[in-house]
Amino acid sequence: MPRDFSNAPSDTPYLTEGGTETEIMFRHGHDFPHFAMFELLKSPQAMSDLRDMYSRYLDVVAETGFGALMSGLDYRASPDWGRLLGYSTEGLAEVQAQCIGFLRDVARPYQRQIDQIKYAGIVGPRGDAYALNKAITADEAEDYHSVQLSTLKKLDADLAWAATLNNVPEAVGIARAAAKIGLPVCISFTLTSDHRLRSGPSLREAVVAVDAEAGDMKPIGFGINCSHPLEYAPALEPGDWFKRVRSIRPNAAMMDKIALCKLNHLEEGDPAELGRQLGDLAHRNPQIDMWGGCCGTWDRHLREIARNVSTARASALV
Repeated sequence: MPRDFSNAPSDTPYLTEGGTETEIMFRHGHDFPHFAMFELLKSPQAMSDLRDMYSRYLDVVAETGFGALMSGLDYRASPDWGRLLGYSTEGLAEVQAQCIGFLRDVARPYQRQIDQIKYAGIVGPRGDAYALNKAITADEAEDYHSVQLSTLKKLDADLAWAATLNNVPEAVGIARAAAKIGLPVCISFTLTSDHRLRSGPSLREAVVAVDAEAGDMKPIGFGINCSHPLEYAPALEPGDWFKRVRSIRPNAAMMDKIALCKLNHLEEGDPAELGRQLGDLAHRNPQIDMWGGCCGTWDRHLREIARNVSTARASALV
């Protein structure tokens, strides 16, 4: 039966892709301005490399029996970033259509091998995820992000994944905008080496605050991305609030994310150790049903994550 992301977690977990930007930049040598990966749509060689990358990811999904939750190129496909790159409103909407179209096209040969294939659009923050910019209100965020979200709804995306958010008001605004058009959204925060959002609150405080302020327009759940377990594990305070966390997409390396960005090469960490860490988290938290990676991860990491998560979920049922 098809999965509706507005419902509670299902028995079949989903595997996302890994750190698409770091993989295509450092392993394949492609660059793109302002971290806007949709600019690679203009490069036939880059798209060939991306197709190969996503095929390797989908091979892992098919091998491990997970569902596929695919996203990838549209993190910067919002109005301010689009204008910075010279796109009109209509041009940006066309880019979003190409991004989702690429995912559907590369998944087509796997439709008989993978039971569930779902497509998500990535909604990034209005500013830099790793800096504190002008404070954004919930109302401003709702108005701003409604443009990208409305296009995703028209494209029949299954989910909006709001990634690397670092403040509560922007998360609230995104949740409200998505709810008003009937598009499920998962809010994913990134944490610093202090184990908190860059704007100050703890993960627990952020989750509780977003749910309270969004009210009946709350997201389907929350996630953590672009943070290694070293950064986020201390933030996993006990309590019912953590039952709202459904998505984990860690970085590969035990390094501060700003330092990672300055390395100018791929830092893969220890895929086996990362898999074990996520397996342990899966054993204790069966509600987490969206697993994947962020910076430095791809098929090697995803295979270890899927293997360990599958084992943990099976043992939790015994």
